[in-house]
Amino acid sequence: MVNGLLVKEGMDCTLPCLVTEPAVTGLSLLTCSGDPLPAGLSYSTDSHKGITIHNISKTFEGCYVCAGNMGAVIVKSSQYTVDVRLVPDSVPVIRLSRSENVILIQDQEFTVMCSTTNVNHDFHVSWGFPPKVMALETHNSNILSGSRGYTRTAILSIGAVGPADSGVYYCQARNERGVSNATVHLSVYERGFINLTAGVERAVEVREGESLTLRVEMTSYPKPSAVYWTYSNQQLKNTSEHVITLHNKYISELKLVRVHGSEGGIYTFSANHSYTNVNQSFFVHVICKPMIVSQEGPIDGQVRCVASGYPVPKISWYYCETPHTRCSQQLNASQPEEDTAVVTVSGSEFGRTEVESRLNISKGKYHTLECVATTQGEQAYTLFSISERTVPHKLFTPLLTGVVTASVLLTLFLIVLLYKYMQKPKYEIHWKVIDSIHGNSYTYIDPTQLPYDPKWEFPRERLRFGKILGSGAFGKVVAATAYGLCSPDTVTTVAVKMLKPSAHSTEKEALMSELKVLSYLGNHMNIVNLLGACTVRGPTLVITEYCCYGDLLNFLRRKRDAFFSSKTGDGYYKNLLSQTQPSRSYQKRSKQTDYNSLSLCVSLSLCLSLPPEWIDDKDDLSLDTEDLLSFSYQVAKGMDFLTSKNCIHRDLAARNVLLTHGRVAKICDFGLARDITKDSNYVLRGNARLPVKWMSPESLFSCVYTFESDVWSYGILLWEIFSLGNSPYPGVPVGSMFYKMIQDGYRMSEPEFAPSEIYEVMRWCWSADPLKRPTFKKLVERTEISYCFMSLDYCALNYPTQQLLLAQNVYI
Repeated sequence: MVNGLLVKEGMDCTLPCLVTEPAVTGLSLLTCSGDPLPAGLSYSTDSHKGITIHNISKTFEGCYVCAGNMGAVIVKSSQYTVDVRLVPDSVPVIRLSRSENVILIQDQEFTVMCSTTNVNHDFHVSWGFPPKVMALETHNSNILSGSRGYTRTAILSIGAVGPADSGVYYCQARNERGVSNATVHLSVYERGFINLTAGVERAVEVREGESLTLRVEMTSYPKPSAVYWTYSNQQLKNTSEHVITLHNKYISELKLVRVHGSEGGIYTFSANHSYTNVNQSFFVHVICKPMIVSQEGPIDGQVRCVASGYPVPKISWYYCETPHTRCSQQLNASQPEEDTAVVTVSGSEFGRTEVESRLNISKGKYHTLECVATTQGEQAYTLFSISERTVPHKLFTPLLTGVVTASVLLTLFLIVLLYKYMQKPKYEIHWKVIDSIHGNSYTYIDPTQLPYDPKWEFPRERLRFGKILGSGAFGKVVAATAYGLCSPDTVTTVAVKMLKPSAHSTEKEALMSELKVLSYLGNHMNIVNLLGACTVRGPTLVITEYCCYGDLLNFLRRKRDAFFSSKTGDGYYKNLLSQTQPSRSYQKRSKQTDYNSLSLCVSLSLCLSLPPEWIDDKDDLSLDTEDLLSFSYQVAKGMDFLTSKNCIHRDLAARNVLLTHGRVAKICDFGLARDITKDSNYVLRGNARLPVKWMSPESLFSCVYTFESDVWSYGILLWEIFSLGNSPYPGVPVGSMFYKMIQDGYRMSEPEFAPSEIYEVMRWCWSADPLKRPTFKKLVERTEISYCFMSLDYCALNYPTQQLLLAQNVYI
């Protein structure tokens, strides 16, 4: 006979096997099958009550018997089947199929499902709704049993909503632990709408060179079919000059980057759908510093001064006796008695305006005349020399003729020397910092004009130089030990860039420019950072991070023999040397822990390609697809940082990416550390050597370098990474045929170890139209999702649960 017992989890369960025969001793509990009792099961015996199992858990379910000894015979009771009923830990968790706020138009259908899960079937789900709602249907589904327990779903439906159906609908779920509620707020409108709210004042001022964001907030239903900004009757698109963003169809932003004086005017936001259209205009005034545009005279006793600025500059004149000095700052300066009219030459009511002033002068005791243009307390000026000048009667003399002849010969000699000098390769920093952008026309900041902060100064006597790590035509890079760089007691391995004694003044200026650009950029995990410099009492020294594993290109080539491929869908690892080295084992380490735990002075690296014999730190781990995705993601992060600093790289390639501890990738500019005349990757085109196979079509054929051309190069770098260091366009020499292939739209095929989604990113980067290429911010998002899909460690540390599920849905 089998007796059934149902017990709640956590309770005690008594098997009523009473001892009716006094001769029975040693009462115990056995399983019906004779197997050992479940782990953790404890019980107590009582001849008058039976056997009690304490603190029942789900693992104790099964068939049991009571057993005892009657002499030499073991006697058993009838069988008892114990079923454990689970008890929930908390009140129900409700899941709704619609968002908390729902907007509908009259006569549309409204359906929302409310689901909850419970460990047992003792729970209920129901809907509550506003009292005025009439034509409403609710339906409860049967209990569905799954791996997580039991699920109930309550469905609320209205076939055609009306304004009276607006209100709060709530779903209530109840279990043994209590009650939980979730609400949906329904708003019903008679027709669609778009409501705008300006995020800033409609009339705004911005200083020239600064950036401005125009923001419009809107609520709309249905979502707008078109959202755009216009300026001067031209629709603006997503470019580096005007960046348009739209968040969830509710906020639209127009970012004006480094506004130029001519970019003032009326910017209009427009949105529409089938029900309505709306517009909102912003009046942007660009405050421009005054500047002297031109000057003339004295001619026939008159001088002319033209200035520009906004608001319209005020022009003032000052006389003084001292030559070549600012008269307005002299105590004895005087102003003309006559009124001087200011005439507008050209300009706009929203930005820089040119004005002109003329002044009649007469001979007198004054030597200098100053024209001063003033706008909002800022000044620009120019000086006129108005003293009487004498002109010799004889223009040419024998002595003058000799001097002129010697000058001509000397000039020709200098031209020949200059030509010879120009034929030599120049040390040039590839990174360019943008001052302003107009379409495809970029204005770069002269790096020599960037400020240098003395805080970077490091005592040169605290450097101990080691091996020469690299040498170019003009300089070298030396490994060094820095004492007290990060803190007084630290000893740090660094790399020091310096010029050779034969370097010219232009190379010295270029090295100083590189120092200023690095200090301007600031620190980032994925670029080679500036650590210090020595600029006084000796030659200029630039101290940078030290990268122990060398450049990414040679690292990939060294690791080919230990690469494990795990392309999506393969379902296996493939060792490239599995047939020749069967004893090789796959070693794995937590890359994410390494990447997140590094600090600036712990993970020190050097912008240099190190020969194998100079690499002190060994990386004996194998290489896999997760590593390749990590490199791709890190380089995208570094380039996104450079883009945020208005910096164009112009030579992005695997040879210009370095690796340090934890396989952290860092972008660099080799500058003087590479002799491009001996590097086959740099091809002579015109009078310059260029990395042709990494260049975008617009850079190759129009000499245009933009953020988008860097994106093209990033696509080539991805190809290098997932081919494990192969040269791009394999088997295709650089020549007229290569250039024609690029113009005709030829693109490289998928590299052997690239997942399909990564090859799609490469093709996206190689779009013929630069504006159709992704931004580096987009590339960070795409590569991060791919890396997360491969690296569970990274996902656990960096992704909330919802984003992790989204990433999985993208690729499942």
